[in-house]
Amino acid sequence: MSDETDVDEILRRAGFSAETSVLTQRQAEVLVLRERGIAQADIANELGTSRANVSSVEASARENISKARETVAFAEALRAPVRIEVEPETDLYDVPSRVYDACDEAGVKVNHAAPELMKRISDDAGDAIEGRAVRTPLLIGVTHDGEVTVRQPSPEEF
Repeated sequence: MSDETDVDEILRRAGFSAETSVLTQRQAEVLVLRERGIAQADIANELGTSRANVSSVEASARENISKARETVAFAEALRAPVRIEVEPETDLYDVPSRVYDACDEAGVKVNHAAPELMKRISDDAGDAIEGRAVRTPLLIGVTHDGEVTVRQPSPEEF
């Protein structure tokens, strides 16, 4: 592998620590190489393992990252004084007024104008929004400092 893929140096510069990360050292190494376009088979050769093992390690790493993001979103939603449940079939264009109304009631200022807020919600909601329609439930939170969080709740949360 080239100097561009000196995994230890890349992990060091990124501030990776296996002791404080949700990723193992091996998961981080595989992600570094995959993010640089290295094929799983080449990574397997470099690490002395099988391509199937590299695939499994990569999948586990991506799942851990997804769970960590959801955990952070959950923690942020807990501390948000404003929480809005958005039901399926809601028009995305109706959501900003609901957010602003709830924030006015709580005395919280939102850091986004309506178009920016819709874009933020749409981007963070991913496949939960199709066109202008909310397809699956969303939980929108606004923190004391006006930051907006968007989560797709588990079925038991909604």
